[in-house]
Amino acid sequence: MPVTKLGEFLRAYRARIEPEDVGLPGGGSRRVAGLRREEVAVLAGISSDYYTRLEQGRERNPSTQVLDAIGHALKFDADARGHSYRLAGLNPSRAANGTRDLVHPTLLRLLDSFPSAAAYVLSPVFDVLATNTVAAALLAPFAGTRNMVRVLFGHPDARTVFVEWPVVAEATVHALRLNAGHYPDDHEIRALVDELTRTSPEFRSLWQDQKVRGLARAYKVFVHPEVGRIELTYQTFDVRDAPGQQLLVGTPEPGSRSAEALAYLSAVTGSLAPRTTRPSS
Repeated sequence: MPVTKLGEFLRAYRARIEPEDVGLPGGGSRRVAGLRREEVAVLAGISSDYYTRLEQGRERNPSTQVLDAIGHALKFDADARGHSYRLAGLNPSRAANGTRDLVHPTLLRLLDSFPSAAAYVLSPVFDVLATNTVAAALLAPFAGTRNMVRVLFGHPDARTVFVEWPVVAEATVHALRLNAGHYPDDHEIRALVDELTRTSPEFRSLWQDQKVRGLARAYKVFVHPEVGRIELTYQTFDVRDAPGQQLLVGTPEPGSRSAEALAYLSAVTGSLAPRTTRPSS
C-alpha cells in the first residue's frame, strides 16, 4: 500500500527533530535522521505498531486525539496541526471555485486607500489578482508574470529584487503547501507544483521538506531598479467573502528612506488605476 500524504508529512517532521529536542537521550549509532518511530509513539502515548502503520499508509483513519498527541510529540505549530487534520480528512477541504479569483469592487477601493503602502491581493495559487498603484510599481520588474511563485523560481531578476531571496522563497513555498492542503483538488495548484518540481531543484527541495506555514507578518527587502532599496513590513489578511484570497499590505517605517521611495513611486504612478485581472461585479 503506497505511503499517504499524511505519512510523508509525519516522516518529514519526525526526521527534523533530534532526541535532545524532546528530552530523550541522543548519541550512539542511529540509522535514521531525527527521532525513531517508536520514540514518537512513546512521546505521543500510542503504540509503536499503530504509529508505524499510520506513517506507512496502512492506517488511514486516525482520530483527532491521536493526531493531537502526535502533533505535540513532533512540535507542530498551529499551521502544521491544521494541515495534518486536512491530510487525514478530518477537516472539510475548501472547494475550489471561480469566485475566489474575483476581486470585489469594494476591495479594489480598499487597495487604493493605502497611498503610502504596497497593497495587493493574492489567489490561493499566489496569482496577483489586484494591486494598488504603489504595489504595481514595486512589482513592475516582473511585469508579464503574475504568479509570484513563478517569479521567485523562474524570473531572472527575482534574486536581484528580493535581497533576502532564500527567506522569501521558503516562506512562499511553505504557504503554498498550506493552500494545497486547503484545496487538495485544485488543478492550478497541482499544475504549478508539478511544473516547478520539474524545472526548479530549489523549489523541489523546499516542497519536499513538507513544512507548512501561512503568510503572516514579515519583513521584506526589495531593490527596485528606479529607487533602490526598500524595506517593508508586511501583514497578511484573509478576505472573508472570497475564501482563499489574501490581502497583503507592506508598510515602510515612517520618515525612512523606504517611505520616501514609496512616496516617489506613488507620485510617478498616481495616474494609474489599481490593476485587477478578474474584477467582481
